[in-house]
Amino acid sequence: MERQKQRIVTEYSSFKFIENRLDSFNRVNSEKNSFAVYEDGTVGIFYTEGSIGDDEGYSKADDNLALERPYKFDLETGVRSRDLTEKILTGEDLKELTAQVLDYVGSRHPDFRINGQVSFFRQNVTMTNSKGLDLSDTDGNTTIGFSYKHKDSKDLDDGYIHLSKRSLDTEKFKKLTDNFLDAYNNPVELPKELIIQDTYYGYLSEFYKYLNAEDLSLGTSLLSGKLGQKVFSDKFTLWHNVSKEKAWASPFFDGEGVIADSDIYTYIKDGVLLTGFADKRIADKYGVPHTGSAARVLSDIPQNGGVSFHIPPCDKTAKQLLDGRLSVVPIQASGGGFNEKGDFVMPVQNSMLCDGEKFIGRLPQFTMSGNIFDMFGDGFIGVTSDDAALEDKTVLMKMNIGG
Repeated sequence: MERQKQRIVTEYSSFKFIENRLDSFNRVNSEKNSFAVYEDGTVGIFYTEGSIGDDEGYSKADDNLALERPYKFDLETGVRSRDLTEKILTGEDLKELTAQVLDYVGSRHPDFRINGQVSFFRQNVTMTNSKGLDLSDTDGNTTIGFSYKHKDSKDLDDGYIHLSKRSLDTEKFKKLTDNFLDAYNNPVELPKELIIQDTYYGYLSEFYKYLNAEDLSLGTSLLSGKLGQKVFSDKFTLWHNVSKEKAWASPFFDGEGVIADSDIYTYIKDGVLLTGFADKRIADKYGVPHTGSAARVLSDIPQNGGVSFHIPPCDKTAKQLLDGRLSVVPIQASGGGFNEKGDFVMPVQNSMLCDGEKFIGRLPQFTMSGNIFDMFGDGFIGVTSDDAALEDKTVLMKMNIGG
């Protein structure tokens, strides 16, 4: 009989502000524990929120062996610990930072009202077992996020500003806020050529469906039958990356304790589809490569889907990639998405015209559209080496105006 324990400890605190005034403080500390007992190809699992002794936890997991959940795979071994936290903020630190945010917006941009919060988040994830596995991953970040509304606007709000860093620099907050709010008062027209510049995370949502190895094997993925083929631009690579440089509250191990070589696993390279993602169960069931992609499910056996997708940046800045052209940065976009054919339509309520680094002016509402094979194919320009526009790496890709 083998035993395994997973534990997640989270601390979160925030100051909320409404109409430029401090409103409330919130602090939440939580602990989650999952105990598993393995015997004869089955597993008994006990999950609880809050602290509990190991003897009691394993005893309750042993009782659940009677449920006969199948799990025939060997447990992992190895020892590794990582803490990416750069700065821990106390409640007083957070209050002072919130005051700085309110003071700056109130004095530098008095025509705007803001609603949002300043928060600190830190999480420790551990996995240990009776075979000697001992893994621990900790990460923490500070976030400033708020909606803004001009005093003359008839809308509920006119945009949203978000900045999240392990060690947040208030000068970067000021620069980002000025970039947004200074440009708001300069209405401009849409360019004839639509080049979207945005953080790429939301646009990768479809790949979590398309690259599921089970769907690829069953023929239900849009990418089924395309393994080994060039499907996207030769400038487009997609990898699971939980290295120090890319991890963001993303442990270096998956829900089964598997660690990828160099914390990276590549699924699409230079536009060629290499493989889908598969945990141990899916790899065994369909005879596909095991990619260490088990999602962390504390109350049941692991499920496939524990991936953190990123696009490697190129060696050029946004300005260099644009080469004299202008980009459009969506600020608020909702009410659309991808369909089953990979077509993408999204109404954009608020956006800015940008030279790659600095916002030029506020654009009218419009709808952007494209297809995933174009967006990451011929229309894919690249992911920037700099983070000037949004204090984060941004993707540049051509899209169409209108649905």
